Amino acid sequence: MAWVSPLLWPFLRVLAMFTAAPIFSMRAIPLRLKIALAFLVAVCAQAALPDQPVVAIDSSAAWGAIVQQVGVGLSIGFAVRLVFVAIELAGEVIGLQMGLNYASFFDPSSNSQRGALTSFYSNIAMWLFVVVNGHLMVLMAVLKSFQAFPVDGNFMQAVARMRLQDLGAGLFSSALWIALPLVALLLFVNLTMGIISRVAPQTNIYAVGFPVTITVGLLGITATLPMLEQPLLTLLQQSIDLFGGH
Repeated sequence: MAWVSPLLWPFLRVLAMFTAAPIFSMRAIPLRLKIALAFLVAVCAQAALPDQPVVAIDSSAAWGAIVQQVGVGLSIGFAVRLVFVAIELAGEVIGLQMGLNYASFFDPSSNSQRGALTSFYSNIAMWLFVVVNGHLMVLMAVLKSFQAFPVDGNFMQAVARMRLQDLGAGLFSSALWIALPLVALLLFVNLTMGIISRVAPQTNIYAVGFPVTITVGLLGITATLPMLEQPLLTLLQQSIDLFGGH
């Protein structure tokens, strides 16, 4: 067990993270590759990890340690997933204001209907996540989590210290802040269309309003999309700091 314990607990925590974190949990990645990659990370991280306690597999304490590793790994993946949900929520709000949410389609990755802008913002966030080495940041968060949440089998205490509910509230408020410039712009366009419909009642506002709203929305997305990197990095750092012992 002195040989197995240093590898077993990091392996379980990394593998649990792979099942919930973005990109790592994609269905295109075979399960055997995820298991092999989790084992490789556990082996390569031995020099940086603190000493792991020796827990016998056939003891009752082993079940608590297993639940803790799986729970902490899933929490890390879930926290990073919330960042992507915040970006997708911003796209959903913008698409609702533009009228593009009428063009919804089935997304096999989430088994649900998604708007065009929601998928667009999700793909952009995924590309930014890879470009800024977010996958490496998540792996470092897993390794640092052994300092903040050592292997002691007390999962409920670890959950209480994470306070994921506060993170979720902050991320969703950040999503509304990301969408706020375009929402304000489109609200101004809708008010202008309302004034035009009152001044010229013979104008078919529906035939004119949709092209104008979509055109202005696309121009606003073009202007604000280059500024999406900084909010994504800030939200990702907030999520990772929960597990880094800060």
